[in-house]
Amino acid sequence: MASLSLPRVLYPRKSSLEIERENFEKSQTQALSKAINSQETPVKQKHVRSAIIGTFHTQGATTFWAIALRLPAMDDRIVAWKFCHVVHKILREGHPLCLVHSQRHIKDLDEIGKLWVHLKDGYGKMIRLYTSLLITKLDFHRKNPRFPGHLGVTPDELDSIGGNDINNFFQMSVEMFDYLDNIIDLQEAVFGSLDMARSNSMTSAGQCRLAPLIPCIQDASKLYDYCVKILFKLHFSLPPDILAGHRQRFLKQFRLLKQFYQNTSNLQYFKDLIAIPPLPENPPNFLIQSDLRMYVTQEVVVPQEPEEEHHQTEGSLIDTSDHMDLVDSHSSNSTSPGPAHQELIAERDFLRNQYDKLSADFSALLLKNQKTVDDFHNKITALETDLVTKESELVQERQVKEELMNQAFAVAQSQDSEQKVKDEKFNKLKDVYVKLRNDHIQKLREKADIEKKLSQTAKTLENYEQTKNELEATVLNLRAEVSKVEDRFQQSATSQDEELQNLKRDKELFNMETEILKKTIDDVCRDRDNLDMQIKSAQTKIDRLEAEIQEISTQKSQLERQIDQVRSGFQDDIKDIILKAIESSENMLRGAIHEVDNPALTALICSPDYLNDLSKSCLGVLNYDTDRIFSENSYMLVTANEISHRIVVFILQGRATANKSPDISFGEKIAQECKNLGEIVLQLLQNFKEKTDTKPLQTKTIQKLQEVATLADDINISLMGQNAGNLADMLESEMSEMDKVIEETAKRMQEMLTNSRSRDSGIKLEVNSKILDSCTNLMQAIRILVAKSKLLQAEIIAQGKGTASAKEFYKRNHQWTDGFISAAKAVAVAAKFLLTAADKVVSSNGKLEQLIVAAQEIAASTAQLVVASRVKADRNSGNLQQLTQASKGVTRATGTVVGTVKDCSQLIDEAEEFDATNLTLHQAKRLEMESQVRVLELEKELEQERHRLMALRKHHYSLEGENGD
Repeated sequence: MASLSLPRVLYPRKSSLEIERENFEKSQTQALSKAINSQETPVKQKHVRSAIIGTFHTQGATTFWAIALRLPAMDDRIVAWKFCHVVHKILREGHPLCLVHSQRHIKDLDEIGKLWVHLKDGYGKMIRLYTSLLITKLDFHRKNPRFPGHLGVTPDELDSIGGNDINNFFQMSVEMFDYLDNIIDLQEAVFGSLDMARSNSMTSAGQCRLAPLIPCIQDASKLYDYCVKILFKLHFSLPPDILAGHRQRFLKQFRLLKQFYQNTSNLQYFKDLIAIPPLPENPPNFLIQSDLRMYVTQEVVVPQEPEEEHHQTEGSLIDTSDHMDLVDSHSSNSTSPGPAHQELIAERDFLRNQYDKLSADFSALLLKNQKTVDDFHNKITALETDLVTKESELVQERQVKEELMNQAFAVAQSQDSEQKVKDEKFNKLKDVYVKLRNDHIQKLREKADIEKKLSQTAKTLENYEQTKNELEATVLNLRAEVSKVEDRFQQSATSQDEELQNLKRDKELFNMETEILKKTIDDVCRDRDNLDMQIKSAQTKIDRLEAEIQEISTQKSQLERQIDQVRSGFQDDIKDIILKAIESSENMLRGAIHEVDNPALTALICSPDYLNDLSKSCLGVLNYDTDRIFSENSYMLVTANEISHRIVVFILQGRATANKSPDISFGEKIAQECKNLGEIVLQLLQNFKEKTDTKPLQTKTIQKLQEVATLADDINISLMGQNAGNLADMLESEMSEMDKVIEETAKRMQEMLTNSRSRDSGIKLEVNSKILDSCTNLMQAIRILVAKSKLLQAEIIAQGKGTASAKEFYKRNHQWTDGFISAAKAVAVAAKFLLTAADKVVSSNGKLEQLIVAAQEIAASTAQLVVASRVKADRNSGNLQQLTQASKGVTRATGTVVGTVKDCSQLIDEAEEFDATNLTLHQAKRLEMESQVRVLELEKELEQERHRLMALRKHHYSLEGENGD
């Protein structure tokens, strides 16, 4: 009994859960090893089904990838091809979280494709195209997470995924076209390889190549159906010219898919595996919307395999056969039930009871989870129904608003037309009035002139009357005098008669002038009367126009009152829209705050540096203009929308950053601070709705955002470890060490050159001088490069990149600093290697090829230093240009070293040319055979050395990847 109890003390018994986990991993490893092997036969579906069921058992693809990546996909092309096929099946039919867990393995798929693309036969190209297809599928599901792995959604779900936004459907169609292009390229490569390999669908090799086309056909059928529906939807909303490129791309894919389906249907291998409906003879005409009613969705049917095999596979997931067989064998081999045998029987019964209990618990847990999933599905369906209802109501409200706007526009347009007619009438009357007024003023001016002339004429008449009276008096006087002196002036009677006649003639002329003046006065009076009549008529028209103007003013005031009423209605609608938009932003924020506690987010991570970049964009949005926020509705709406969207992204990424914290309590603190930030922003949006002062909450939000960003920096510091603060010292130490090594190397080269000149002669002196001169020039070029690199590094630190000091800069950019330190170490190591190789060559203990390797290694190391310096430098920097020129100088010096070594090697070979003139036939034959043996040995050593170099490079890359992580 003591011997039996001792192992139990030393080796504790495993629990039933641990045994079950080990058995499950063992069965999964066995299934995947059988499914993904090096035999050129198609993958067996029962093994793939075991892997698929395993993803549901583990709720994801973590275990699958852990096992699959250990398979020799990088060593065997058949394994790589089957690996891609199984991954495709897992993504399509596995647990929904397989799409999420596989995102982190895109790089592994890409590396497999890049490795095998160099293979010249068909598998290399097919593997590369298959990995590209898988990467495209993962990218598509990352951008459209609501599509399941098998791509099957209903039309309502497709509309919900697009969000009834034509821009989303436009982008989605482009992504589906890219997806289809990858499928078409892969099938063309597969059929092309069949022709090249002289294989068909009835051979194992042909079936191995054709088997992955079945999930490709399933994906292509769904994508074609969605492309047709989306293109009809796009043509319904957008002009045909914009979608010309989409139509051309669809027509090309239609022809290729039709050919693909025909080629597949003609093969006997696919007859019992998949039913492929043929595409229509002609593609849909998207310019005619009625063709959508004629379109019929064609489903690809894959017959189900027998259920017995499925149950056997599912039952094999929990394998207790080994232990049970062991117990049964013990029980059958034992002739008498001893204590050990009884203990084994008791342990077997205990394990069986534990197994039954765990099976019952597992079944109950499955039922509970299924019920929870059903409840969530029902809730999602109800929420989607409510969302569709709300969207329909919003569309109706928008239609009512558009009708009101159209009516108001029509009323305003009719009022504008009536007002325009009235204005034209008023302008015409105004022009007539102005013309009459000007004519009236002109006539008044002419009347004044005429009255002035009349006054002058009256004065002239008065002068004439006075002259006339004076003349009459003079005549009377003269008559009296004549009568008195008639006797005395008998002699002058004739002259006096003549004078009298002259006076009479003058009187007649005066009378004529008087009559003319009277006539002129009459004409003026008549014109004045006519003007008075015209003025009275114009006054009457003016009175009538003033009445019409008064009536128009009354109508205008009524229209202005109506416009004010419509405008007030519009203002109410705008307020409702703003409130609903802000409420939508609040709901989005609440959803983000709720998502912080979602366990599904624990698998997501985000770098603190990316979170800091997000905080800068959030600060830019939060620094809004408080004076404009309530004066401009559009500004307030845009600001609230931008704040909510950016803060939601920041909260979710903050939760993902908290997942990266090694301290769980500290991560929970960051998550809580993110939730507090969301609550503050909710209060800020509430102030937007209530139009109260937002300045205090704005300041509080910015402070809380900066606090979260500071906590993220603490995570970054904790992730970098204890050496984060010493990066500047480490970099300075490595740079100093590199300078010291370069100086010592250059000095040592000069000493070796001096010693060689004093010691050697002839060809050896010539060879050593050329080699040491070229190596010395290379070291001088490296010294110049290092000096330029230091100047550029100082410039980068001087720019600051937003940091306060050089140490802070190195700490924030620790990955770049690590790269710079690694580059400095590589330069120092390469310089030492070059010195050692040159020393061995000069002392005749080394090979010239070592110098070539050393020169190429030091060129690669300096190139790494240049790249590390160039990453954060300004593109227009003068120091960067100088560093580039120095790098070119190192490249030229490296080429000079390699050329010099080759010339020296040729020179030595010419000096040591083999002399076969004195050899006999037997000696020549023997030396020839020895030379052939040496050639074979060298070829074998070369092949071994190449394998060794490949292994060293793989190990080097893995070490660099660990250091980078």
